[in-house]
Amino acid sequence: MNVAFLVAPQGVEQVELTEPWKAVEGAGATPRLISTKSGRIQAFDHLDKADTFPVDQIVGEAAVTQFDLLVLPGGVANPDFLRMDPMAVGFVREFFSAGKPVAAICHAPWTLIEADAVRGRTMTSWPSLRTDLQNAGATWVDEQVKVCERGPNTLITSRKPDDLKAFCEAVVNVLR
Repeated sequence: MNVAFLVAPQGVEQVELTEPWKAVEGAGATPRLISTKSGRIQAFDHLDKADTFPVDQIVGEAAVTQFDLLVLPGGVANPDFLRMDPMAVGFVREFFSAGKPVAAICHAPWTLIEADAVRGRTMTSWPSLRTDLQNAGATWVDEQVKVCERGPNTLITSRKPDDLKAFCEAVVNVLR
């Protein structure tokens, strides 16, 4: 199984990338870092620069058919940049059209809103996104992780780094 991690080059919350990545590898799947530009992406520990990571594939060259699951890590910058990139938004939208599972943590649902993928869903996020999600047609809940199975898609959402254990368990369960 192949798992796409979609990340903007300008910044992602490092732990929200690395912990699910390790969980995916531990489940025997192959994670791939997809970004809007080649080279390396910058990770952050909140507002402080952390490590950089090599990009495996540019989103414009990636096909949804190559992957079994999409993970959208958070941080504030990552989804804010992704939702402004038509190729990234299209990639997310294609996952939903293909009926494939998607997992998003923290601020990552901003990208889902832009892809018009939250309407009719029950989900969670970083608390400041509550109104944005409700305005986009979602039902927001304050839970560690929310798995919403609606139609052919499974959508896994989580609030914050403190919820990573539950988020990673839900991601691994979908891979099984």
